[in-house]
Amino acid sequence: MDEFMNAAICEAQQGRQEGGIPIGSVLVKDGKIVGRGHNKRVQDDDPVTHAEIDCLRNAGRIGNYRGTILYSTLMPCYLCAGAVVQFGIKKVIVGESKTFPGAKDFMISHGVEVVDLNLDECEKIMSDFIETNPELWHEDIGN
Repeated sequence: MDEFMNAAICEAQQGRQEGGIPIGSVLVKDGKIVGRGHNKRVQDDDPVTHAEIDCLRNAGRIGNYRGTILYSTLMPCYLCAGAVVQFGIKKVIVGESKTFPGAKDFMISHGVEVVDLNLDECEKIMSDFIETNPELWHEDIGN
């Protein structure tokens, strides 16, 4: 597995250790991680601090996003996919989409290349979490 998805998985694990939802993300530019984050909705009591949003916030102002790649352990939702489209990120690499299909078609329709790695490790992280925390998960996805 590549180092960038490994970094996103580490972010997801950190989020879970903090009592949050185990989703992680990293932003890569010119072969280097320029931002990393994890879902902090629970920790920060903030409904929009999804992993990808936290990652983009932590990257700060990087000028433009041409040539960046966003890695996420889970297929981005519409909120995060909207940020991808808004900032012109043209490639998103995802750990899995079986536990949550997200907004793949939305991103593709806006010219984003979406690569779903279907990683067992990412699916296990999420399915274990969903099984033990169904109410928190349903709150996170707006159900």
